[in-house]
Amino acid sequence: MTSVLGLHHIGITVPDMEQAVAFFRDVFGAVTVMECGSVDVDDDFMARHLGVPKGVKIADQRVIQVGRGGSLELFQYSGVAGEQPLKHNGEVGAAHIAFEVDDAYAVADRMRAAAVDLLEGPTLIEGGPMDNLVWLYLRAPWGQYLEIVSQNGPLGYEADGGPRLWTPSQGT
Repeated sequence: MTSVLGLHHIGITVPDMEQAVAFFRDVFGAVTVMECGSVDVDDDFMARHLGVPKGVKIADQRVIQVGRGGSLELFQYSGVAGEQPLKHNGEVGAAHIAFEVDDAYAVADRMRAAAVDLLEGPTLIEGGPMDNLVWLYLRAPWGQYLEIVSQNGPLGYEADGGPRLWTPSQGT
């Protein structure tokens, strides 16, 4: 029997590859590890393998690394008709990506100074399973929700002795 080893990458579609790469580089220190460019395959391949409608193609594809953990695979598509609004966090299929930082308060101050679109916070959770977690949501220039988190000590659920949550700072 084979086993699942862990999270490899998260793929997201962006409207402008250069803007996305610059944002992740400038705000999170991302490094581009692979540039694939466009993918030259027919409509049938795109529909069968990626579930996209006729005429939609991958215009650019890159993989970036932010610190330790899984990578981000960025896609920019061509042939998509009209503006495609992002889902808000309450809608099925909505998603966000969380990045662990050493100090969410200090990183938030740096992001504010760089005019990153931050929601309210950072917020410290006091009590319950996420006790000691500091979190803050933000939006990428194209509206994608992202999050930064840090910890002020062990999370509340860890007192019960359950399995530990993997984080980049814990490493295992």
